[in-house]
Amino acid sequence: MLTILKQIFTWWNSQTFGTRISTFLYGKLIGTDEFGNKYYQDKNNKRWVIYKNEIEATKIPQEWYSWIHHTNNKLENNRELKKFVWQKKHSPNLTGTDKAYSPNKNKNAIQKKYKSWKD
Repeated sequence: MLTILKQIFTWWNSQTFGTRISTFLYGKLIGTDEFGNKYYQDKNNKRWVIYKNEIEATKIPQEWYSWIHHTNNKLENNRELKKFVWQKKHSPNLTGTDKAYSPNKNKNAIQKKYKSWKD
């Protein structure tokens, strides 16, 4: 019951109630990515994504990002996009989390290269 109320009144938890109805009536499942996000398309070529967990646009991998923005890529032809060994795995935006980049994470490793004249 709580999940249904969240879907009716909030958009950031998962798909909204309107998106769920629209997906059921008009959506055709195109595929899923390695994170569990599902990608849909209707007969008018409108495309959308249903996120597995929290809604965050940076959770879409590059190949699906180009598909959802109607950029021609190999995904439309093969459905399989080969990744090279040297390519990094996609990671979402980590800003605001513990894994976010910070140049001052290890403050002991950073040494001043100068002395202040007021001590």
